Amino acid sequence: MSEDKEVHEEMIEQIEDVNENSEEISNKIKKLQEENSELKDKWQRALADYQNLERRTQTEISQRVSEKTNNLLLNFLNIYEDFLRAENSLSKEKINTNGIQAVIKNMESLLSENNIKPIDVIGEIFDPQIHEAVSMVEDDSLDDGTITQEVSKGYISGKAILKPSKVIVSKKKN
Repeated sequence: MSEDKEVHEEMIEQIEDVNENSEEISNKIKKLQEENSELKDKWQRALADYQNLERRTQTEISQRVSEKTNNLLLNFLNIYEDFLRAENSLSKEKINTNGIQAVIKNMESLLSENNIKPIDVIGEIFDPQIHEAVSMVEDDSLDDGTITQEVSKGYISGKAILKPSKVIVSKKKN
């Protein structure tokens, strides 16, 4: 019987060891799960930060490219207008302007291909978003703010104003 008792005690010890090991393993599993959850949370935050940075960077790049393109187009428009003035001046002097007209035609084709259009202003109501008033004239036959004359052509590309139209605006007499 004493052997049975020893075997029995030995088995109880082994069961207690297994229970202790089981508890240790269970605690380790719980700790690893918590650690895994923390790391997953950190990873998700880092991914979200990266995606936000990428989106912000793309937006900034797009804005810079658009800004640089619009500046280039504005410089091109100034040269285009110089050619128009030169052609007008030379034709008044009865000088052959065929070469300049060909260049102007090519420039107008380039403007059209890039969806750059002049802003129509005569008879329109003054809009400070697309017009720049350089003078006012009194005229009771027109509504206040009606554009009577265009001093300098304005241009638009899509929704972007490349160059506002410089205009003279009507004002009623008091």
